[in-house]
Amino acid sequence: MVGVMFLNEWPLPNAADVAAVASPEAKTGLLTMDRIGKAAIMVTMAIGTDLEQPLTEAARESGFLVCKGQIGSMDTQKIVAAIETAARREGIVHGVYGDEHALYHVILEALHGVYRGPFALGNLLRTVGLSFAILRGPRTRGDANDREWIALCLYGSIGAPVKGWEHEVIGLGINHF
Repeated sequence: MVGVMFLNEWPLPNAADVAAVASPEAKTGLLTMDRIGKAAIMVTMAIGTDLEQPLTEAARESGFLVCKGQIGSMDTQKIVAAIETAARREGIVHGVYGDEHALYHVILEALHGVYRGPFALGNLLRTVGLSFAILRGPRTRGDANDREWIALCLYGSIGAPVKGWEHEVIGLGINHF
């Protein structure tokens, strides 16, 4: 007979265990910070938990610049503005065309995952509450020949502006500079 273990029965890892697995020295496995997109997802999913600090540090030790934030709105323009402002403030982008262009594309790509349809919120009576992480660095850890890349992960909820009428969403955008 095959045993089934439900998610709420899994033992939760402690911060030290996660930091060891996600460290630059870890060579294989799901939790390694070896790819910019995977690192962005891991940092974003950890925001607001005990694992936020160790995973953020592991991403930085793996060679990524990291910026994190949260936004809730019924207006797409406010979401885009919050992400762009955070990226500039934290030095992820430097106000040059190539940086701004890459940031614009990762925002659009990540929003496609969140909206799963038209880029509309308030006029469709939808609202989002999102955590986000923006990473800048190599596409693959240790690849000195690759250019710099940017990744944005958005994770949170979307739904009608009524508590309990929302569901989880995630979006990921990755682009080169």
